[in-house]
Amino acid sequence: MARITRWEPENEQFWEAEGKKHANRNLWISIPALLLAFAVWQIWSVTAASLNDIGFNFTKSELFTLAALPGLTGATFRIFYTFVVPIFGGRNWTIISTASLLIPSIGIGLAVQNPETSFMTMAILAALCGLGGGNFASSMANISFFYPKKAKGTALGLNAGIGNLGVSTVQFVAPLVVTMGIFGAVAGNPQILADGTQVWVQNAAFVWVIPIILTVIAAIFGMDNLPGTKASIKEQAVIFKNKHTWIMTFLYVMCFGSFIGYSAAFPLLIRTEFPEVNALQFAFLGPLVGALIRPVGGWVSDKVGGAIVTFIDIIVMIFATLGVIYFYNQGNFTGFLIMFLVLFVTTGIANGSTFRMIPYIFSNQKEAAAVLGWTSAIGAYGAFLIPKIFGWSIDTTGLANTALYIFIAYYVLSLVITWYYYSRKDAEVKC
Repeated sequence: MARITRWEPENEQFWEAEGKKHANRNLWISIPALLLAFAVWQIWSVTAASLNDIGFNFTKSELFTLAALPGLTGATFRIFYTFVVPIFGGRNWTIISTASLLIPSIGIGLAVQNPETSFMTMAILAALCGLGGGNFASSMANISFFYPKKAKGTALGLNAGIGNLGVSTVQFVAPLVVTMGIFGAVAGNPQILADGTQVWVQNAAFVWVIPIILTVIAAIFGMDNLPGTKASIKEQAVIFKNKHTWIMTFLYVMCFGSFIGYSAAFPLLIRTEFPEVNALQFAFLGPLVGALIRPVGGWVSDKVGGAIVTFIDIIVMIFATLGVIYFYNQGNFTGFLIMFLVLFVTTGIANGSTFRMIPYIFSNQKEAAAVLGWTSAIGAYGAFLIPKIFGWSIDTTGLANTALYIFIAYYVLSLVITWYYYSRKDAEVKC
């Protein structure tokens, strides 16, 4: 493939003549790479709920910890991944970061076959799933370089939204593949449940190996390193002197932190609080609707403005969380599920709208890309904090209510911040 030597996406003539073609090709390879990254990141959100059924003997707290650890490491990896695209190049880093997903996929597939595997080993493997979480920061920074401002909201929404589908994909695919010996003897022997049913829990990890290899090959032959995007860490670090970096980070914790945190905790929350319900039958629905709606959030924000979309969305988010509390206290699973799905929708819309706001707040392309990565890094800590807060709330009070009230308080503060800085008539930055 010919090397790109000129890149001017804001030049309308260049964009229509050749820029759009190159940008879209890179986007449509980036999307499956990011989907696989999210799938690997959230493997533990489904496998943790099944470990004790196949001979392990972990406590509830340990299981919530296993579900939370990928969030902690994924968010930390994102801090570093934020700055790597301008250093290594988008194509190069996509190849490296996607190939790294093979480490936890193969490791977990081997470990779950032995119920004598220690909690520490499982915790290390759960932490390595964070390699998938880290990819989001570099992927979004990379794609932001390819598109003009007028199309960033939609492009970033598609990359993130379809990429986020990896969460629901793993929660939908895993329960299916564990019931079948699809890899034969190569993948190992089945585990026997208490009722005599055979399952292959290792398949929840092994199923991603071949798609990862194929996507790495596609990135090698189909993606580009863009000219004019090189920047040192020192050059990118200027973003930390801008207060809007920290404000947008706070807001992205509100939406993406909620999305990924609820995704990690939802299967275990259903399993522990509604034991009569098959958690894996419903858990994938939340991440599914949240991911599918994210591109819509970006697209609508391109039309009417990201700040107003974010403001209205947070109001709905607050009421949806109150609805979750109400039906949870009533022991009504149907109402609980519906309100949680509404909550997931609101997180998805705000994920798209906040990421549309950033390129307008930061006019410098390199700074905007760094802020996109940084905010995604800190927001990803929600994948660790929310399961841990739910676990703490249930352990100390017997209920999830305290955790949900903490989240509402955060949403209210986010609403005030959005209104003051970005959406009111005389806001500092109308975006």
